[in-house]
Amino acid sequence: MKRMRLMLLVMILTNGSVIAQPNSSEQFTVWTIGDSTMANKKAEVAPETGWCQVFHEFVTGNVEVRNRAVNGRSTKSFINEGRWISILDSLKAGDYVFIQFGHNDEKFQDTTRFTDPFTSYNKNLERFVREARGKGATPILFTSIVRRKFENGLLTDTHGDYPAATRLVASQMNVPLIDLQLLTAGAVTAIGEEASKQIYLWTQPNAKFPEGRKDDTHLSVEGAHLVAKLAVQQLMLLDNSLGKQIISK
Repeated sequence: MKRMRLMLLVMILTNGSVIAQPNSSEQFTVWTIGDSTMANKKAEVAPETGWCQVFHEFVTGNVEVRNRAVNGRSTKSFINEGRWISILDSLKAGDYVFIQFGHNDEKFQDTTRFTDPFTSYNKNLERFVREARGKGATPILFTSIVRRKFENGLLTDTHGDYPAATRLVASQMNVPLIDLQLLTAGAVTAIGEEASKQIYLWTQPNAKFPEGRKDDTHLSVEGAHLVAKLAVQQLMLLDNSLGKQIISK
């Protein structure tokens, strides 16, 4: 029954499929920067999956996805570790940059990662946008996916002002925004408190994780595909060339 509810929700969200768009011979590179909810995962932590890890399944072969999201990174640590500059050096005109942070910027107890939402966090997002545009690339901002936190049967926000700060940068700098916080909140609420465990990292005990996992932040394979579908639906609505590379799924 739970799986049927999840499958039904995915069908509703996608109308059964993602509409195929005409292909072209033009080549695109999508760089993805962010945290563990996007990142590629090693086999030993399966079924944990980042949504950008499966994004390539929804686009034509004309699109190369270079997923540079890393577990545990905030805007601050991503910059300070030299990760952004290494991407910037490789950016070229016509590339796209997906930018999704917030989960780790919230960690006020960690000075290597914490940023204030309306000062340092905003400034870091603005830097990503400004410098990507300076190379002729197209930045796209994403708000953080929701954590699965229910109180008295209601999904509860855990991200504070960070999504609002992201929306503000998008508005002020005229950046395309995909509001994954809003979209995933709707999806998780529709799936329900118990059934939504399927899209997060709730696993049975095994040799590597003898106590199992009850992780309401990171995604399962199903969850990663659901978030990727939500993202590509929005990409198709944006007025850019990448949306035309979405394939039937």
